[in-house]
Amino acid sequence: MELEKAFIGNEVPSFGTINTFNPKTGGFGTFSLEDAKKDKKWTILVFYPADYTFVCPTELADFATKQDELEKLGAQIVSISTDTHFVHMAWQRDEKLLENVKFLMGADPTGKVSKIFGVYDENSGLAFRGTFIINPEGKLVASEVNFFNVGRNSDELLRKVKANIYVAEHPNEVCPAKWNQGDKTLKPGEGLVGKVYEALN
Repeated sequence: MELEKAFIGNEVPSFGTINTFNPKTGGFGTFSLEDAKKDKKWTILVFYPADYTFVCPTELADFATKQDELEKLGAQIVSISTDTHFVHMAWQRDEKLLENVKFLMGADPTGKVSKIFGVYDENSGLAFRGTFIINPEGKLVASEVNFFNVGRNSDELLRKVKANIYVAEHPNEVCPAKWNQGDKTLKPGEGLVGKVYEALN
């Protein structure tokens, strides 16, 4: 049976429960979007190719620098690769770059979740570098996918999370390019047509 796919603007298909390693507790657990929705949390799924590789620990360490701020916004990070939760545990213990990583590390050894989000590489059995922001209702509101060899930027992730939270709370407004908290937003309507410059200046 073909898996449903996740598309921007739509509710993410259920992928059930995945096993996790929790660096905060040093133990194993599980994660599901259903639980995130019950808890009314924003969820950021961060797919990466594999444990014990080279760009990946730099990315997870970078994301970890934003974890506290994201949690204050009501968002949680869950990193996911096709490794098992046992390997996550060993890698987080061994790799010094990961000593400040405290978010859940999810296991997708069958590639099921990676396939739902369109980041599974059939040739290698690994996931591309995909970042997906899911709102508390379970709708996919932002996605970014990089190839194996280019890392991401947590500053931009944080900016996008803040922007999506803002427009969720202010549905009559939109955030222009490079919008940061406190910047001007726009209110679409006939008076704004051809007058965006004037509205922003």
